[in-house]
Formats: sequence, structure tokens, C-alpha cells
Amino acid sequence: MNPKKFFAELKRRRVYSVAVAYLVGGWALAQGIAQVLPVFDIPNWVVRLTVLLIVLGFPVALVLSWFFDLTRYGIVRTPDLDTRSTGLVPSGPASNRVDSGEKSIAVLPFKDLSLARDHAYFSEGIAEELLGALAKVDGLRVAARRSSFWFKGKEAELSEIAAKLNVEHVLEGSVRRDGNLVRITAELIDTRDGFTIWSETYEREMHGIFALQDEITRSIVHTLKLKLAISPSPLSRSTGAYEDYLQGLFYSDKSTEEALRRSLEFFERALGKDPQFSRAWTGIAKSWLWLADAYVPPVEAYSKARDAAGRALQLNDEEAEAHVYLAEAKRILDWDLDGAEAEFNRAVEIDPNSTPSNYFIAALHAARGNREQALTYLQRTSKIDPASLWVSNFACELYRYFGLNDEAIAAGERALQLDPTFMAYGEPALAALYREMGQLDKAIALYEKARSLIGWPGFGLAITFARMNRPEEARETLAAAVAKRRYTPGDAIAHVHVALHAHDDAIRELERACDERSSSLHMVGIAPEFAPLRSDKRFLSILQKIGLDPEKVLASPR
Repeated sequence: MNPKKFFAELKRRRVYSVAVAYLVGGWALAQGIAQVLPVFDIPNWVVRLTVLLIVLGFPVALVLSWFFDLTRYGIVRTPDLDTRSTGLVPSGPASNRVDSGEKSIAVLPFKDLSLARDHAYFSEGIAEELLGALAKVDGLRVAARRSSFWFKGKEAELSEIAAKLNVEHVLEGSVRRDGNLVRITAELIDTRDGFTIWSETYEREMHGIFALQDEITRSIVHTLKLKLAISPSPLSRSTGAYEDYLQGLFYSDKSTEEALRRSLEFFERALGKDPQFSRAWTGIAKSWLWLADAYVPPVEAYSKARDAAGRALQLNDEEAEAHVYLAEAKRILDWDLDGAEAEFNRAVEIDPNSTPSNYFIAALHAARGNREQALTYLQRTSKIDPASLWVSNFACELYRYFGLNDEAIAAGERALQLDPTFMAYGEPALAALYREMGQLDKAIALYEKARSLIGWPGFGLAITFARMNRPEEARETLAAAVAKRRYTPGDAIAHVHVALHAHDDAIRELERACDERSSSLHMVGIAPEFAPLRSDKRFLSILQKIGLDPEKVLASPR
């Protein structure tokens, strides 16, 4: 080994520190023993033996310090130089690599230490605000919220977090709220060795919370030796409005109708206290977008999303998510795909590391037959949000549409590995992939597991029964699926009719989907389930009506 590299390695493995600490501690202990033991008439040979053991322990301590580190997570093996320098996480798979020269961080949900443990919305909101601020720092890759917050309530090892999120650093902390006083503890950890490289505890009154968030962000950026060339995000001056906004944000990330409607109440309260709070309008747009199709007819929900997104952008054109929701409204309500793409591009320009920005533009390019662009944004989304069930399931679906079955299987299996009960939140895209690959038994098994979790069947199970030439079971399953839903998009029902060879019924349902503005309708051009309709002029007419170029869409490589 090169002598210079060897001594540098001694320093990296903290051998010098251990040597100095051992010598100081050993000398002090030896002196103490030499002074104290004779007082108790202990034989001199015992004193000499003890000092000899201290001396013999010195090389042992140096050897152990070479191989192991004592960290807040316990004793861990020191990563090899090659592993550390390339940014690999030793316990992670080979695919999880940190880009050379790129610094990366995950912000975990802060713990709520309030006496009643009733401020989870506030502690998570503080963590999300810090995540958003760090995401705007040039040269720093920040794991997306859905991935970082996946670890909430899990006793995960630091190595597991690093492997799943592919990051070099983790920020964790706690928040204690007592009336108007807030106590925040934050800790920045190097995932490669488990050592804390910065920590601080702050106590502030609520009116100083905005300055405190900026102070924490700057401390982290300074510690990572990055340049902070951004100004703080525009926030509400009203702490009451800000607290209502955080509660709205907390509920807007849940999937139930009750939670989403409750989020709207909090966002509206925030605006009542501060009508200029642009992010509260963005939150309203977000909630209406996720209420659409599942709980509220799309025409109604997307109209409200468009209005809210427009109001947010009037107050602040730098609201990236507001551009995303406005783009979705243009795509769905107006079939204006060019206008939607322009808004998506603006969102990506403002916040290139945003999951919604990359996710939705990937879907738009896929629907239009722009395969390479779609895959580019899909891969960016997967890198930003590697532990998101939502993103992994979406990736499985898009890869399937483009005939990339190996990639689709990997994404689908990743979704189920992240949470085997994911199927309770929707139909697993992996089951549809199995069906299209002819592995019908595997598809049925996944769909049946999903049914056992949520209590009713999905449309995918009905399609699979139809493919197995079991039409009665397919129709019964379809009826049961429709009966359990507040609103059912026509294109979902059309999938089943195509599988049953009822093409006229399928076209009728697609036309209903057009009238009702189903958000998923644009995908019928590339979905393999609709291949039997591709020669039908009525089907091609529907593609044209919703703004697609049938020739380009149907020619997209699969």
C-alpha cells in the first residue's frame, strides 16, 4: 500500500484517535493502580501484571479500531476504503449506488415528543419543510418524502435506510410542542460509518419557527460543505395559518375520502387566516386531485383543482406542484396535452427533484407514445422516490405497457417487498403483468389476496376470469367491483368488456369516460388490454377526441 494512503486510512478508521485515547486512559489507569493498590497491601506482582495487561491491550485496541467503529447504532464494521470512496452502502444491493461526487440525504419523519403525542402533523410537517428546503440546494440529492417517511414507526437499521434510499446522510430529529414553545432536536448522521456529524437542539416560540427552519437548513448545508444559493421559500407570516396548513398537509397524504376532505378544511382555515398563503391553495388542488375518480366525479373535482392551482400561481408562480395540478386539469378537462406538457415542464424546471413533477410528465409522455421521454422521467422518479409503493407500482405498469417485462417484474416485486399489504390500497400492477405474460394462476393469487384485504374484488380479477374463458365469473366480479365504488370510470369497465369480446359495450363505456373526463382514459392507447380495439374506427376516433395522435400512439415500441 502507498504509505500516504496507508496513513490516510489510519486517520479515516480513527486509529489515531483510539491510540491517543488509549494511551491517555491507560497511563491514568496505571498511575491510579500504582498509587491505590499498595494501600490495600496488594502484592506488587498484581500491580505489575495489571500494567502489563494495559500495555499488551494497546495493539489489540489498535487492531480492533481498524476493523470496527463504536457508533450510536452500536458497534459496526468499518467499511472498506473502496466501498466508501465509491459511495456504496456495504449492506445494500449493487444497484444502490450513490453517484460519484454527488451528496445525498434523506430526511426522516421527526418524532413527536409532545406530552399527549398529538402533534404528529407538526413534527412531520417540520421534517417535510426541511426536506423541501434541502431539495432546492444545488449539488444535493434529497430522497422524496414518500420514501423517507416510509420508515415512520419502523425500527430500521441505518444500513437498511441507506440501502433502500441510496443516500450518504440521514437527518432525523424530534419535536416537542408545549403551548407556544417549540423544542426541536436535529441530528445529521453519516450512513457510511454511523457517526453523527452535526447535532443541535433549539428552543423557540412559534413566531420564530420560520427562521428556525432556515437556520437548521443552513447548518446542514454548511456541514456538508455545499453552497446555499437559494432564498427561503415564501411562507405564511401567520403561525396560526401555518399550523393549519401543516395539518392539511398531514391529511392530504392519506388515501381515504374522510382524510382528504378533512385536509380541505384545514387548508381553507389557513387561507381564512392568511389569504396570501399560496401553498394552502396548492394543498387544496392536491386534495381535489386525489378525490377525483375514486370518490368524486372527475369533472367536478378537476374543476376545483384547476381553480385552486390557478389561485396558487397567481400568488406565487414558483409553486411547482401547483403547475402539476394545473397541467392535470388541462389534460383532463380540456384534452389540451400541449398545454399540459408546458405546465409539467415548468414544474420540472422549478423543482427537478419533485416526485409529482417527474411522475406526471412520465405518464403524459407514455400516453402520447413518447417512449424514451417517458422512460427517462420514470427512471428519474424511481431514483428520487425509491421506497415509494406508489412509484414502484406505477413503474411496473408503465414498463408493462412498453413490453419491458423484466423491468416491470422488478418494480412490481419491489412494491410488494416494501409492503405486502400494498394491495389493500389498490390493485397490484404485478398481477396485471402476470396476466399479460400468460401466468394466470399467479395473477389470480395476487388479485384474490387483494380481495381478502379490502373485502371486494378489483377489475383486474374480472379481466383475468374473462381471459380464462370464465365469463360468468367475470361478469359477477365486475358487478361486485362496481357496486363497492362511489364512482367508476368508464375505461375501467371497458377493460373487462374487451376481455369478454363485448366490443360495442367497451366503446360505449369509453365514450362515457370521455364525457365524464376519466383521468386514466389517456392510457387506453398504449394499454395492451385494448389491443383488440386498435383496428376499430370508433376507438381511433376516441383517441383523437382526447388529444392523442392514434398513428403515433399505436406505433410506440412495445
